[in-house]
Amino acid sequence: METLILKLEDFYKDDISLACEILKTGGLVAFPTETVYGLGALAFLPEAVKKIFAVKGRPADNPLIVHVGSFEQFEKVCYVEEKYWPVVKKVLPGPITFVFRKRPNVPYEVTGGLDTIGVRYPAHPVAQRLALCAGLIAAPSANLSGKPSPTTFEAVYEDLFGKIECIIDGGESAFGIESTIVDLTGEIPLVLRPGPITVEELEELFGKVKVFNPEEASRPLSPGMKYRHYAPDKPLRLVLPEELPHFSNTNVLVLCTEESREKYLKQASNVHVIGSLERPYTIAQNLYKSLRYVDKSPYPSAVIEKLPEYGIFFSIMNRIKKAARGER
Repeated sequence: METLILKLEDFYKDDISLACEILKTGGLVAFPTETVYGLGALAFLPEAVKKIFAVKGRPADNPLIVHVGSFEQFEKVCYVEEKYWPVVKKVLPGPITFVFRKRPNVPYEVTGGLDTIGVRYPAHPVAQRLALCAGLIAAPSANLSGKPSPTTFEAVYEDLFGKIECIIDGGESAFGIESTIVDLTGEIPLVLRPGPITVEELEELFGKVKVFNPEEASRPLSPGMKYRHYAPDKPLRLVLPEELPHFSNTNVLVLCTEESREKYLKQASNVHVIGSLERPYTIAQNLYKSLRYVDKSPYPSAVIEKLPEYGIFFSIMNRIKKAARGER
């Protein structure tokens, strides 16, 4: 398949009509958002949505998020309780997905048979314009299932070139990890996936929230909950910071923070720095690029430093634990 590459250096001047036409005719388009790149099909074209699962190798019971370009588009796919609108409008557009009761016209392929649907209003202008000009877009991350999510055009190209109709080059993603997902269908908001908007920030917004334990679910209630995610092909182990000196100048790649490099691995040559504890969002921005580097590096395996588990670190560790699942 020939893949059209659109380089949009100026989102407001460049023409995305070609990408919109591809979506309207049942094609797939990889597009930038502020979190990670998405692989989109029109949500109301079931055959197009099926292509997403085929291209990614994604399990059919793993639901998709619907991306909208305005608050008015919410009513096309879900029911929003009036009490939640003030908070929804306060944080959106932005890096958060809300789960609501779905409307009966939403295709089975989008929700995996669930009676709920995740809806996201991205802050990225390209994602917004696509949803407004083409229609509501169902989209997971634009990578092969199980691989680290793509935060750059190059990562999308590596996984999907020749497999989909179009890739929009929007540069590097701002946040670097997927959106926070919050289920608003129960009495208390339920955090299904931690993300850029932290649990602590959600507590300020809602007063009280619960964090879901995915091990308790028989099937995924939202993307990223059940199946192995974010992992390089090579073995990856999670280690404590004080264990890092054991791997200095060995045949194991060490993924660690700037602070641990300075403290434990000053003379080591097998180190890849993932960011700074003092600037935690740099770790989020670099995480998936670092996990992809593991497979490109000359080392047969890797270890990654265990981080604290509060604030944005909690969201980052959620991804790291899945990437290193079974490798402790």
